[in-house]
Amino acid sequence: MNPSMVTSPSLFSVDGLVGVVFLINLVITIVGGFIACNSERLVRAVAGLIVCFIGVAGVYYFLNSPFVALMQVLIYVGAVSVTISFAIMLAAPEEKKRVGPAGPLVGPAGFATAALLAGGFSVLAVRTDWKVMAKINDGSIKTIGIELLTNYSMVFELISIVLLIAILGALVIARSGRDN
Repeated sequence: MNPSMVTSPSLFSVDGLVGVVFLINLVITIVGGFIACNSERLVRAVAGLIVCFIGVAGVYYFLNSPFVALMQVLIYVGAVSVTISFAIMLAAPEEKKRVGPAGPLVGPAGFATAALLAGGFSVLAVRTDWKVMAKINDGSIKTIGIELLTNYSMVFELISIVLLIAILGALVIARSGRDN
C-alpha cells in the first residue's frame, strides 16, 4: 500500500468516533484534575479527584487493559476516595484561610511550564506513528483470573499496599480526633 494514499479516518467512521470518545475522556480527566487542584473546599477537591480517577480508568480501557481499568474504578474511585472522604470528615475544620508565600511555579512561571509541557507532549503525540493493537483477550472472568494470578500479580500487590497506606493515614487522622 502506498503511504501517500493513507488518509485519516473520517469523524463519522468507527475510528473517528473512537478518537472523539478518547478526546472526551481526556477532557474529563483533565477537568477532574483541574477541579481537584483548584478547589477551595476539600469535598469538591475529592469530587474532582474521583472524576479524574474515572477518566484515568477510561484511558486504561482505551489502552486495551480492561482489568486495570476495573481495578482503577474499584480501588481508587471506590476505596481510596472514600478513605480520603472519611479523613476529611474526621479532620478538624480550619479556623481561617492561610495565605503564605507562593512557590516558584505559581503564576506566569507555572503557566509557562505547563504550556511548554503540553506543547511538547502535543508535538510528540502528532509526530508519533501510532500502531493499532489487536484485542488481546475477551475479558472473561476466567481470563481475568488467570491474568491476575500471573501477569498482573505485582500490580495487584501494589494496589493492596496503596490501600493499606490509605487506611493507615485515615487511622492516624482519626486517632488525633477533632479536638486536636
